[in-house]
Amino acid sequence: MSVHPPKVGFVSLGCPKALVDSERILTQLRAEGYEIVPRYDKANVVIVNTCGFIDAAVQESLDAIGEALHENGRVIVTGCLGKRDALIREAYPDVLAITGPQDYASVMGAVHEALPKPLDPFVDLVPQRRPGEAQDNGIGIKLTPKHYAYLKISEGCNHRCTFCIIPSMRGNLVSRPVDDVLLEAEKLVRSGVKELLVISQDTSAYGVDLRYADREWHGKTYQTRMTDLCRGLGALGAWVRLHYVYPYPHVDEVIPLMAEGKILPYLDIPFQHASPRILKLMKRPAHAEKTLERIRAWRAVCPDLTIRSTFIVGFPGETDAEFEELLDFLREAQLDRVGAFAYSPVDGARANELPGPVPEELKEDRLERFMEVQAGISAAKLQKKLGRTLKVLIDEVDADGAIARSRADAPEIDGVVRIVNGTKLKPGQFADVRITGASEHDLEAVLDSRSP
Repeated sequence: MSVHPPKVGFVSLGCPKALVDSERILTQLRAEGYEIVPRYDKANVVIVNTCGFIDAAVQESLDAIGEALHENGRVIVTGCLGKRDALIREAYPDVLAITGPQDYASVMGAVHEALPKPLDPFVDLVPQRRPGEAQDNGIGIKLTPKHYAYLKISEGCNHRCTFCIIPSMRGNLVSRPVDDVLLEAEKLVRSGVKELLVISQDTSAYGVDLRYADREWHGKTYQTRMTDLCRGLGALGAWVRLHYVYPYPHVDEVIPLMAEGKILPYLDIPFQHASPRILKLMKRPAHAEKTLERIRAWRAVCPDLTIRSTFIVGFPGETDAEFEELLDFLREAQLDRVGAFAYSPVDGARANELPGPVPEELKEDRLERFMEVQAGISAAKLQKKLGRTLKVLIDEVDADGAIARSRADAPEIDGVVRIVNGTKLKPGQFADVRITGASEHDLEAVLDSRSP
């Protein structure tokens, strides 16, 4: 092995799905003997994994490419924005190569061209681990803390929502066989992961492209579909959190698993709107579902269910009455965690052609009103947790206490639980806490007497 292995810098932008892509590229780089470095001035080449979903993400990606070029000069671009080759080349003609999302072979080919690889993983020795570096147990490099991990179950999407260009970037749905996913999840849990965050573009559609093929895992047959996947994951003893779930009828099948404690009572469902007409203009799947009735039925089976969702306000053609309909839905649904965005035209999205664009000032006013309503709902729901004892997972510890998350809190996007007397806790540890305070989004707590 070379005494001075070639060094690669890496910038990862975008959603958790892009983060998993970054982990796979970094794992392959390390397998081939490249060294990953955290500074531009230490790298022989820099890879920028981009996002291109909305204009703000596009600009962030372009800025990151520009910074890498200025600080290093040798840059390879990959990720969703890589599908817009001309846009990148116009702004930065000196980038070494541009590849799209999930195109690991092309990324590695560009790296090999810029930096001859020091090892061939098929004929050379596996790179030696550095002192203190943990064995990966076959799971590769992770960019998340060691106690939680994103588990990507599929790529792409079969839907053609008018505000979204993801299918043009990542293609149609391609599901991973269920035994492949369960094997990866098992390795993650064995390596110390306490929480598995299931991600995809459409988790509810998992397996439809494989016709829900049967696979064997630990002597049992599992169909490649969301419900069976959840049953398998629920046997691993870790927290299992579902993201990007569309409200198809078979979502009802996983609610009993939540009530039984097999997987977390948490559903991330991007409802996007409440007006049937707007949802139809968005071409959202399941837009005709009786959403409020479904929510009530889910909570009847699993009273502790946490529902997170995202919405778009100011979609082209949205009237005052339809926006009020959305607010009424919010008040009635009493969702636990909510994010919202003012509609932003995305280059290539069909929604841009719709009549009746909403003025920017009105969009921002609607967004502010929407978030005010939801803030009140969130604050009231968290107040009801005062005095309760909750199981939490510790994320960080410092001199002021610990930052943790309950079953109702996904990392990065939801609230946290601040444990004021938790200085002796450790990240990745579970603890029982008693809730003593609540704000609009976060909780404060003290260690329960039964916790260490």
